[in-house]
Amino acid sequence: MDGPLSPPSVKGAGRRELPAYVSNGVIGLRVREIALSPGMALVSGYTGEDEERRIEAAAVAPYPVAVDLALGGVWLSDTLQSVGDQEQSYDFSTGELTSRFVLAVEGTLARVEVTTFCSRTAPTLVCQEAVVEVERAVDVKLRAAVDAGGVPGRALRQTRETPGEDAPACDGALLWEGAGGLSRLGIAYATELSGTDCDPVRPPLIRDRLYTEYGFRAVAGRRYRLRQMASLVPEVMHSQPDRQAVRLCAMARNDGFETLRRENRETWKQLWKGRIKLIGAGERWQQLADAAYFYLNSSVHTSSPASTSIFGLATWHDYHYYYGHVMWDIETFCVPPITFSQPGAAAAILDYRFRNLEAAYRNADLMGRRGAQFPWESAPGHGDEAAPMPGTASWHEDHVSLDVALAFALFAACGDDVRFAGEKAWPVLAGVADWIVCRVHRTRGGYELLKSMGIAERQRTADRAAFSTMSAVVVLREAKVLAERLGRPFNPLWAEIASSLLLPMRDQIVVSHEGYRRDEEKGATPDPLMGVWPLAYRLDPDAERATLEFYLAQAETYIGAPMLSALYGVWAARAGDRELSLRLLEEGYGRFVKGRFLQTLEYRPDRFPEQPQAGPFFANTGGFLSGLLLGFTRLEPSAAEPRAWAKGPVVLPAGWTAIEVDRLWIRGRPVRLVARHGEAARLEDA
Repeated sequence: MDGPLSPPSVKGAGRRELPAYVSNGVIGLRVREIALSPGMALVSGYTGEDEERRIEAAAVAPYPVAVDLALGGVWLSDTLQSVGDQEQSYDFSTGELTSRFVLAVEGTLARVEVTTFCSRTAPTLVCQEAVVEVERAVDVKLRAAVDAGGVPGRALRQTRETPGEDAPACDGALLWEGAGGLSRLGIAYATELSGTDCDPVRPPLIRDRLYTEYGFRAVAGRRYRLRQMASLVPEVMHSQPDRQAVRLCAMARNDGFETLRRENRETWKQLWKGRIKLIGAGERWQQLADAAYFYLNSSVHTSSPASTSIFGLATWHDYHYYYGHVMWDIETFCVPPITFSQPGAAAAILDYRFRNLEAAYRNADLMGRRGAQFPWESAPGHGDEAAPMPGTASWHEDHVSLDVALAFALFAACGDDVRFAGEKAWPVLAGVADWIVCRVHRTRGGYELLKSMGIAERQRTADRAAFSTMSAVVVLREAKVLAERLGRPFNPLWAEIASSLLLPMRDQIVVSHEGYRRDEEKGATPDPLMGVWPLAYRLDPDAERATLEFYLAQAETYIGAPMLSALYGVWAARAGDRELSLRLLEEGYGRFVKGRFLQTLEYRPDRFPEQPQAGPFFANTGGFLSGLLLGFTRLEPSAAEPRAWAKGPVVLPAGWTAIEVDRLWIRGRPVRLVARHGEAARLEDA
């Protein structure tokens, strides 16, 4: 049970499923069933103006590893109907996607196998190998391309030569500007062909395609191997991105494809030491846990310049409505598990927020407030508010600032960077705490948060929104603790507000907001349960029990919607009902995983068939993984020694006996987790 369970291979074509998603956290590809055909590519930090909404959004990039194949003068791109025997398999242990098909034209048949991966050791690189074997002698052409056909934007510069050098360092480079001129992307590529000797042809940019063509007479039974390596550098990482892409591509060419492949495999081997093992849960739940771990860790990297989005670096034609923006879901649901598996990647996510702290202060200024108010939808390139106009959610969905602050507090407790607490966590927590002071209103009975929203986006605002209120209390307490730890002065109002911020209570139940009704719009949204976990807001035991019972009884009304559905299994376990925990974990997460290669969808398709199949959706995935690591285990990270984090006996879904992880990173040290049902979780030296 040491290695991950990869998903079953997929045969045939024509399914209504999302294509395979291959990523390393800096580059993300959608690879089609016929893997040589151009798919879709995103690059962290590369943006353009959305064609419809005219806002800054993640922009589709030129596809860096497209290939066209001709047999006897007939091109694959012109005769896709001649393709058969399609099969794709994904090896989660290495991050490699393998695609196979046959092409039958001109009285001969070619067998094609394509392996695609995004390098984790050289994060700007995409690598691909296409192996072609024909059944009889035929003239073959292979055309390896950086394909910008139909991609919004324009080519600013193309180069084939390397200035000052006798021989070019790579096959060519392209400087591409996104729509609206918001940012630029540099792409350089290199190719090599083995199995025959022939001189490549490299024409200038033609119809937004920069390609290298090999032509040769193929003989039966011989394997011809085309290898491509492409470096994609966004402008946020270099002022001359195409020049830097050439440098990185040339380095990759010098190191060689096999070296990159071997190093990528070794990196994944190390990452899988953080595999979450579900003892007694059965193969299916282990497979779902492995898929969740794979996709989330694929989509983040220590080099990611713009955090990640709710879909990572994945997009497709029929979903776009979050525009690649950085939103609160990342800090709340994704940062916790990443902190323990890839602390460097978690640090990169938080660095994006820290670099844009001034934008958060400006955003507060624009709202007439003090302190730091992070944007509801943060533009990946500039960190400013980028919500679609008129920006309804951005008016009142301001709990994002609290979510960001709590992620910084978590990382300060778990990370090994002794400077982080003082240099990064403190400015963010203090800025958000100051914002809370001006955001709340003093009343006769204490303080209130007015005209806000919780997690449910309703038409009308509400007072005392439970999730935002509880989050504000926890942030103020964390800010005070950190100030005392660092010896920093702090506003005494932080403690006063934290002790008297009013919750919406009814018969010992925390309800969603003041004036709440069960039959109101989105009335079953269980955001008060976020206080129980993951916020660890201290409720009276009777109030906690009553709140759990109230919202668990409404689970069937809500479950199937995004985000909070994945947490129901933990909440049922907190209520002590193992059978209900297993059932709600299935309904709230298991049934969201559909289609090719176990991608977790945003909406459960049987409950919301009208919604596009959009995934991998990381609020659901991150919530599931956070539940496995922290929710069921009852671990509450803090400044205390990790051995003191366990706050009660572990309660697992029915049939599960333990959750174990061989290596979590805590304060720079490898730690082993053992969480057996009925016992306190243990963190041991690995």
